[in-house]
Amino acid sequence: MNKTNEQRKEFQQLKKLLTKLKSQLNSFSQEKKKVSQESRELRNKLYANTQKIKLLKKERDTKTKKVKELKKKRDQLNQSVKEKFSQKKEIDQKRKDLLKKLDLKEDPDELRKQIKQLETKIETEALPFSQEKNLTKTIKELKKKYQEVEKLGDAWKEVNQTSHSLKQTKRQAEESHQEIQKIAQESQKHHQEINVLFKENKQLKEKVHPYTEKLLQLTVKYEQVKKELEDNLQHFNELAKHFKEEEEKSFKQQVKEKNAEVQEKIKKKQKLSTEDILAFQATKEN
Repeated sequence: MNKTNEQRKEFQQLKKLLTKLKSQLNSFSQEKKKVSQESRELRNKLYANTQKIKLLKKERDTKTKKVKELKKKRDQLNQSVKEKFSQKKEIDQKRKDLLKKLDLKEDPDELRKQIKQLETKIETEALPFSQEKNLTKTIKELKKKYQEVEKLGDAWKEVNQTSHSLKQTKRQAEESHQEIQKIAQESQKHHQEINVLFKENKQLKEKVHPYTEKLLQLTVKYEQVKKELEDNLQHFNELAKHFKEEEEKSFKQQVKEKNAEVQEKIKKKQKLSTEDILAFQATKEN
């Protein structure tokens, strides 16, 4: 087998090899894109979770701070309740002493309610004269008792004010406690959400690692095949150029030989064929 035949055989083998290498390169490229996309999705989820954790931590810490402030306020209110309760006990005793002094068994507030109820009854119901007369008498007696209580003025006012202040402070303390419970629950909910996201992030990181390894392996293989393809492609192109030059040289030689035949026929005044004429014209054009 001569050198040219060996080169042509090598050329055909290289052609097959290049086709195979291009296919492998394309396959590795597609797989790299797929792995890269899947890895990117995991990393995006990881990033989104991390941002959410930061936000939840900020909200949790704000609520925790608020709870501390509210607890301080609640403790102050509870202390105030204790003090006012102690005052109320003293005032209640004063109330009893006043009622005893006036020989009253009824609470003044109850007296006022009774008077109002009886007056409403007379105004809204069609009562017999005798019953209405008795109710009117009862109202006068109750009003007289109530007027005696009112004569005590500031002392009785103190009783009512202290009782009202105690109720108000207790209500504020209870509202403060309820708000603490609500915000503390929200803070705890944020804390639980953070723990869930931390756990999810841990799992995501474990999933990302194999993708990173696989992508590295694919990149190495891709570069190896790419290098092999480039090296063989260079040799393939060199051979292709060589064969092209040979073909052009062979064609020119054939034209030259054909032209010589035509010239010989002309000298001998032989009849030229159509092929001879075309070949002769091609020689002139070149």
